[in-house]
Amino acid sequence: MLAPNIENQLALAGVCQAAALVQQIARKGEVDIKAFEASLSSILVTSPENPQQVFGSLDNLAIGFQTLVAQLGNKPGNKDAEVTRYIASVLGLERKLSRNDKAMNQLGERISHVQRQLAHVDFENQQIMSSLASIYSDVVSPLAPRIQIAGHQQHLDKVSNQHKVRALLLAGVRAAVMWRQMGGKRRYILFKRKHILASAVQALRLIN
Repeated sequence: MLAPNIENQLALAGVCQAAALVQQIARKGEVDIKAFEASLSSILVTSPENPQQVFGSLDNLAIGFQTLVAQLGNKPGNKDAEVTRYIASVLGLERKLSRNDKAMNQLGERISHVQRQLAHVDFENQQIMSSLASIYSDVVSPLAPRIQIAGHQQHLDKVSNQHKVRALLLAGVRAAVMWRQMGGKRRYILFKRKHILASAVQALRLIN
């Protein structure tokens, strides 16, 4: 059982992890597989009994908590403006989504379809990745100005990487939905920074 203060930051760590993994793919053309699969799996957990069930074990969110500590910590050299932009864009996109009943209904239907696909193919199947990416492109992305991804063109031009980036952005939005459902608000990142930071540091201690 996780302490409530850590449990409350799981979803925000999920947003941060998705942003960090998008940057990994765009800049290096590769991604931490464990974190990647945990983030994508979270999209399909639609009726969790508790927040931890969405991401599985706490160490699945190690990159998310590391990113949270780097972004909110007191060392300016650790902050990454690009990751900050992705996080802010995902949180903004979730706000637009939460106010659009039609898009929310479409999202639910499309995710249910992917859940049904999993009865026939493995989660690692490219069909699943493509389906998650298309949900982002068709339902979520049109709600706001397109999120501009910075990176190396040889990585960004690969269709498989484009699918991974879109699927991760969908995972980020799913985590942002969960964060809002748990009472999270964008202003808390500013006004409750020390509290969020302390919880993230405590989570990393447990992971390590």
